[in-house]
Amino acid sequence: MKNTPHTVSDVMTETVVAVSRTAPFKEIVRTLEQWHVSAVPVLEGESRVVGVVSEADLLAKEEFKDRDPSRLEQLRRLDDLVKAGAGTAEELMTAPAVTVHAGATLAEAARLMVRRNVKRLPVVDEVGRLTGVVSRSDLLKVFLREDEDIAGEVRSEVIGHLFPNERPTIEIAVQEGVVTLTGSLPDTSLVPVVARLVRAVEGVVNVEIRLTGHPRRSEPPVVGPQF
Repeated sequence: MKNTPHTVSDVMTETVVAVSRTAPFKEIVRTLEQWHVSAVPVLEGESRVVGVVSEADLLAKEEFKDRDPSRLEQLRRLDDLVKAGAGTAEELMTAPAVTVHAGATLAEAARLMVRRNVKRLPVVDEVGRLTGVVSRSDLLKVFLREDEDIAGEVRSEVIGHLFPNERPTIEIAVQEGVVTLTGSLPDTSLVPVVARLVRAVEGVVNVEIRLTGHPRRSEPPVVGPQF
């Protein structure tokens, strides 16, 4: 499917706001407010990403402005205490930045966000230059695909590829992203394979398998002359 989003480049935002290493604290706050974003990449040289400043990095200054940190906080939250006294992007940023390439799959980007607990990923090229940004909401756009579009991809890209010569009798129904497969297969050992491939189609919420058939019998051994 030509219009199906499969990679970060399909859903990312190419117009990105960023700041330099020397950007002062208040300029960063104004930038976040003006562009309605929760984090900005920090750039140097020819748009090379060297870090990211998020709202969490900035909040430390507010948290500790009217009290001294406890002894436990001094031990456990050294980074936050340093950021509470920071005044520029270079002092505030989290580095190295967690980034992703435009050719990464949406699943890869989603796993990276979850594992690193970030809401947005700068998209960089081979030498680390900023080319865009992808957010959690961008990744969720795949679930806006029409049911008919999903059914068409399942029919052509999954069933069509698994059974190129003789199509099995399978009915494909999609409702609110849930794919239901009914019918029969020539070999029921392929059911897990079909389920996995259908689940991998972008926009699929869940898969219900209602396929019947018989397991393929193994060929009897060929008995030849004994020498």
